Amino acid sequence: MFIKIKTNQLQLFAMVAAILFIVVFFTIMTDGSFISPRNISNLLRQTAIVGVLAIGMVFVIVSAEIDLSVGSMMGLLGGIAAIFDVWFHFPIALTIFLTLGIGLLLGLFNGWWVAYQRVPSFIVTLAGMLAFRGVLVGFTDGVTVAPTSSAMSVIGQSYIPFSWGISVVSLLCLGLLARVYSRRKAKQQHGVRNQSAKFEYSKAIAMVVALLALVFILDHYRGIPTPILLMGGLIIILTYVAKRTAFGRRVYAIGGNIEATRMSGVNVERTKMLVFGLNGIMVAVAALILTSRLGAGSPAAGNMAELDAIAACVIGGTSLAGGIGTVFGAIMGALIMSSLDNGMSMLDVPTFWQLIVKGAILLLAVWLDVKTKKAH
Repeated sequence: MFIKIKTNQLQLFAMVAAILFIVVFFTIMTDGSFISPRNISNLLRQTAIVGVLAIGMVFVIVSAEIDLSVGSMMGLLGGIAAIFDVWFHFPIALTIFLTLGIGLLLGLFNGWWVAYQRVPSFIVTLAGMLAFRGVLVGFTDGVTVAPTSSAMSVIGQSYIPFSWGISVVSLLCLGLLARVYSRRKAKQQHGVRNQSAKFEYSKAIAMVVALLALVFILDHYRGIPTPILLMGGLIIILTYVAKRTAFGRRVYAIGGNIEATRMSGVNVERTKMLVFGLNGIMVAVAALILTSRLGAGSPAAGNMAELDAIAACVIGGTSLAGGIGTVFGAIMGALIMSSLDNGMSMLDVPTFWQLIVKGAILLLAVWLDVKTKKAH
């Protein structure tokens, strides 16, 4: 008996296959160093920054918009956080609160121009990419703001003890299995046909095994990096927002058919503005992780990060036409991009070749998206 595979499941299998291929290739080329606990820990911390940016970018792209300013915005917010921490010695809680608040305001600023002034998001965020970088250089006088405090370093450099990590992951695994059970039961009650129980539980068990194996591998270095825990929490929260809230449904509806959504009574302008505001908060979180990890605020921080975020979303199945995309897919795309970066850096591949490879992958992902749309 053959199992009918949906398009989104096929994309998931393709991403898993791509990750496995990347892991095997770089493991062979680096004589096993690529899968050492230390490098896996570094890779996941690197993925956290791109992943958090991609989470916010998913909502923007699903709403049929784009944000080219996230790299410069991340640099600016990271620089502001470093200034609060190094120059003014603010308490870490106040630094985090102010950075998130400024990120929200900058996102809403972009959204106001796009939603209410009807300026194309490409132009608004392109202008933001230039302006935010200019403000950053102006604030810092073009010099690195360092060193950040030990309290700031906790965000991006600390690790979760094994006992805490295994407890959190165990609860997550139980929640995953419970979700599969409750979803199957709900479908059965409403007369909706379920997929094969063996197929669904096999997927869930595979994820459980992968998560537990990851925890044990990371325990051989220092434990679970705090940025990974932060990203994991955001994945759960924003996946719920996307799939289970009215706001999430409106975002997908706007990306699918904006005029029909407007006629159904949805305040399209306010929703789009809130999408950019949400994206600004995600950029602020990524900026805090980056500044903490570097131990400094740099005028060059976040350069080209917007391309990594967009590429992660597109590779993860988010359609640039809007209306289609998932948070989990974007995280998978971020892992692919970060794995390529990490592996090529370990092999001392020249920077220009790294840029060429990433550009080619982005082009290929968009081409596949276009071909998929035509096929349907």
